[in-house]
Amino acid sequence: MSKAEILIIDDEPQIRKTLEITLQTNGYLSKAAASAKEGLIMATNHPPALILLDLGLPDENGHIVLKKLRQWFTNPVIILSVQKNEEDIIKALDNGANDYLSKPFRTGELLARIRSALRDAIADERETALNFHNIQIDLAARTVKKNNQLVKLTSTEYNLLSILVKNEGKVLTHQYLLRAIWGPGFINQNQYLRVFIAQVRKKIEDDPNRPEYLMTESGVGYRFISKT
Repeated sequence: MSKAEILIIDDEPQIRKTLEITLQTNGYLSKAAASAKEGLIMATNHPPALILLDLGLPDENGHIVLKKLRQWFTNPVIILSVQKNEEDIIKALDNGANDYLSKPFRTGELLARIRSALRDAIADERETALNFHNIQIDLAARTVKKNNQLVKLTSTEYNLLSILVKNEGKVLTHQYLLRAIWGPGFINQNQYLRVFIAQVRKKIEDDPNRPEYLMTESGVGYRFISKT
């Protein structure tokens, strides 16, 4: 089994060093960034399995960094911060953090939180059978059926549909989808999305011009809605 890679985004050199040693001695790969800008670049270029994020970064507030990450990054994010007030904790969790630990923290507790977050992420990935009225999706086999008939999708069409389905009911922005499917170099290529959304609609919708599953959120992105 490959080792999970964890990205540390923290401006304190001693904290970064301590975390790297702790992670590496417990079987994880690690990399570290000292600023928001550096951390976002590292996360974009090589997305880690989990991010440890400090809120008190020198160049940008950690809450803003978290919001930027959650535009496309779906893996766990654990906040490590000296800020202990309830308002900051709630704000971080509402903005998409999976967990929150106040500094100073116990090493054993941090490792337990990391293991829990990674287990939850793996469990989500193992959910294989999704059924929506007359659409059936097998994530393990990467197959889609409509009225029990196999729907032939290209790899890109399947990836696009599956990410929307896994986030059923949630609006996914153009930028999020472009980064997730094609990579960070395509975040301004909205025409890619329009073309592939149209192709998927032709294959799963009864009337592609009046979609019931793949809904457009004008100027924002797309949403998958389950028919009842």
